[in-house]
Amino acid sequence: MISQTIHAEVADSSGKTLYRLGGIAALLAAIVFRRNLAEEFMLFRQLGIFHSGPRALPNTVMDWYSILHNYRLIGLTFLNLFDMVNYALVGLIFLGLDAVLRRVNRSCMRLATVLVLVAVAVYFASNQAFALLSLSDQYAAAATDAERSELLAAGQALLAVHNSGANYGHGIYVSYLFVNLAGLIAATVMLRSRVFGKVAAYTGILANIFGLGYYLTQMFAPALSVIPISAAAPLLLVWYILIGRKLLQLGWGGLNEDAA
Repeated sequence: MISQTIHAEVADSSGKTLYRLGGIAALLAAIVFRRNLAEEFMLFRQLGIFHSGPRALPNTVMDWYSILHNYRLIGLTFLNLFDMVNYALVGLIFLGLDAVLRRVNRSCMRLATVLVLVAVAVYFASNQAFALLSLSDQYAAAATDAERSELLAAGQALLAVHNSGANYGHGIYVSYLFVNLAGLIAATVMLRSRVFGKVAAYTGILANIFGLGYYLTQMFAPALSVIPISAAAPLLLVWYILIGRKLLQLGWGGLNEDAA
């Protein structure tokens, strides 16, 4: 009897921690999600709001090495560092959602969570930011022209991978697909949960359907692929806010967990 009580208290504490982490992550993701921070930085630079940093986006390997060496954080931002942050936040969101919605449909939520965690792993493996940063440091320390030539060639190869990924190629394409599939599953499970309500559920369903619509337009009308992406973005922002609010209420005891 005592061991059962201790187990219940530990499970309750673990669940509340996941709710809080997921809630905070959801609100942060609403800020970070699909922000083109590189272009925003360049606009602020041109307006004189920022007084240091590059005046143009890099085009060549040498440009990238120079920016990464002199403006490390800015260079990493240009290389989608904050997309990596966003994927990590989405992983935390789904751990929180799984803790709540597994009571409604355990198998579906486990599938959604696994899809997201795979998406996070694939995206991290596909992003070239830290690999290019390492090459930049090696280039700055290189002592011979031969070494510099080899490092420029290696950087060019990584940039080719990065540029293909910028158009949803390879791992980035797969990651985005998995996240949208997981989101659609989770939002559908929400329909049967009293915690999140119908508004959050239908917002999530629409957001992820539009996200998946990107792949259909890419196959049949690539020029129109920007439309579903643009439609999904504000809906996802609202969805994350709704999720974050409810998870934090659960995490801080402002909502009854039995309502799931």
